[in-house]
Amino acid sequence: MDLALGEARLAVGTGDVPVGAVVVGPDGTVVGRGRNRREETGDPTAHAEVLALREAAAALGEWRLAGCTLVVTLEPCAMCAGAILLARVPRLVLGAWDDKAGATGSVWDVVRDRRMNHRVEVLGGVQEDECAALLREFFAEHR
Repeated sequence: MDLALGEARLAVGTGDVPVGAVVVGPDGTVVGRGRNRREETGDPTAHAEVLALREAAAALGEWRLAGCTLVVTLEPCAMCAGAILLARVPRLVLGAWDDKAGATGSVWDVVRDRRMNHRVEVLGGVQEDECAALLREFFAEHR
């Protein structure tokens, strides 16, 4: 989670919401990193999770990220939850829960919906206070 928090802090420099993500490969090495870059790139899909998943798939040469773990500072939204499912990521570790748009257990639970062809193990609340504080500070300065 410390690596994901480092990515989140980099997002602040471009005016993006401080969310960071890393993908840890089956052997325990980091194979993908991402941070929110919507403001920086003008790309509405440039969420930390999507960028980390793209980098991991390129590094591994495989779109199926079996055996990988996605670590992210904020509970993924519906788009990112869908990307996690499509990439076949088996484990998600998240920091702060998102009670407004979270799609992995709070508002929705897309990644564990029995109707889907894949389910994800979710571990939430990891370094939650630190992840939430970073977001609160950002929004206090931007509102």
